[in-house]
Amino acid sequence: MKFSHAFAPANSAWFTPFARWQGPFAEVSSVDLAVDAANRAFDERGIDRSAFGMLVLGQSIPQRNSFYAAPTIAAKIGAPGISGPAIAQACATSAACIAYAAAAVELGEQKPVLVLTTDRTSNGPLLVFPHPSAAGGAPVAEHWVLESFARDPWAGFSMLETAEFVAEEESISRAEMDELTTLRYAQYDNALANDRAVQRRAMVPVDIKRGKKDTTTIDGDVGVTPTSAQALANLKPVRGDGRITYGTQTHPADGAAGLTIATRERAREAANGGGVVQILATAFTRVEKARMPKAPVFAARAALAEAGLTIADIDVVTTHNPFAVNDVYFTRELNFAAERMNPYGCSLVWGHPQGPTGLRSIAELALALEARGGGVGLFTGCAAGDSSGAVIVRYDG
Repeated sequence: MKFSHAFAPANSAWFTPFARWQGPFAEVSSVDLAVDAANRAFDERGIDRSAFGMLVLGQSIPQRNSFYAAPTIAAKIGAPGISGPAIAQACATSAACIAYAAAAVELGEQKPVLVLTTDRTSNGPLLVFPHPSAAGGAPVAEHWVLESFARDPWAGFSMLETAEFVAEEESISRAEMDELTTLRYAQYDNALANDRAVQRRAMVPVDIKRGKKDTTTIDGDVGVTPTSAQALANLKPVRGDGRITYGTQTHPADGAAGLTIATRERAREAANGGGVVQILATAFTRVEKARMPKAPVFAARAALAEAGLTIADIDVVTTHNPFAVNDVYFTRELNFAAERMNPYGCSLVWGHPQGPTGLRSIAELALALEARGGGVGLFTGCAAGDSSGAVIVRYDG
């Protein structure tokens, strides 16, 4: 889908720290996390809550009372007069939310649209489904998170297996994946330099209440495991005969992220003299069964075609790459240097809370484009099974 009139004030993009599952956000509803973080982001950035015309909520893991999540969040952030759709598209949830919001603006929505994404992989729900025809009418249960990680019900394979398939078929070696991972950790360290100067541009701290009086502030990612080329080389494969290690795959996480999309005029006004990010195009694709790491390449190509661009027009790429094999395949297929991708790290390093993962990557894409004085950027990432989503943006200071 191509867009001409959808823009985001760069200062409206934010994300919380991402915390490894069963970490400090494990007992905080992702709905509550989104509310608290959004309110803090609005206060720090002077964002006018009364200006919003719609909320687009991205959430892929149900929480208690999330049947009412969108209107509840809207009311608790000080915008009780709005609501909107709740979108779940696994790891491509952020891209789907941006596509919906941009389309609303393109079709005439004059007020800014708030995109808010949030998920908690920790303590995922156990769903119980009625099964009257079973013996004794015994119900069927599903662990929403663990069973989704373990198996794609259509293809019949886990995400890890899809990564192994692509690594073997494309002759992507263990050494190549280790080298790519080492680079991504070095790039993440760039975002931590000078007292996390880059991250602090967009990261919103979160206060966690422990008891009635004790509060802990989480102001940085939790659960990033420092590594090195030698440490990666010493790891055993997750599967005995495989190439993927725990060092070359991401970890589940909890977090939230937000962005505002509006007309050019409203975005410029809200940017208050800062830069704006134009949404140029989005795309969603599928590849052959159980070949998930290939999917981001196809989404990228589809989005580039929608925008009337080629990969040569792209200055910076960010990706959701749950496995290092994803980025190795991308660099080969599109002949795009790994060093020009993910300049501040990526989900391979800081984790994957699903819904907000892509939006954090897009916020960091905007920061990278701003640092270079403008340009065109691409975000692409896989989603459940064999699907993917991509977003192309242009930064204008």
